[in-house]
Amino acid sequence: MAEDLTITASTDKIEQYTTLIPQIEALLYGESDLVANMANVAAALKEQFKWFWVGFYVVKENELVLGPFQGPVACTRIGLGKGVCGAAWQQAKTLVVPDVDAFPGHIACSSLSRSEIVVPVFKDNEVVAVLDVDSELLDQFNETDAQYLDQIVKLINF
Repeated sequence: MAEDLTITASTDKIEQYTTLIPQIEALLYGESDLVANMANVAAALKEQFKWFWVGFYVVKENELVLGPFQGPVACTRIGLGKGVCGAAWQQAKTLVVPDVDAFPGHIACSSLSRSEIVVPVFKDNEVVAVLDVDSELLDQFNETDAQYLDQIVKLINF
């Protein structure tokens, strides 16, 4: 198990992700506890990218329930189709939101959040969780983030 992360100082997102992914694989290797693995993935992403909020919501009893995260306190429960997280869950697809204030029905857990990406996590072709990432900057996320964050959530054994 890796004890420390090597943070890449590059501003190139692809380089940051390609350096981080093997480290996340090392963090997860041999660990079967889902909560521990979600926590370490959230921490690794927050450390590398310095995003405002990084965490997971897990589907429980037809709601998304807050899971392991890094950042300020967050909304505890989100309904299907509600906000960016609920919409990504309902649509079963990654949503990149350049300006959360322009997203209809956005749930403002923090007024400091300006842009967001939500990546659904699948098990047996069903969404079982979402990875939610918020930034204090507008237009922080793009297809590169969507591609690599999807790879990262697939490393976790849900």
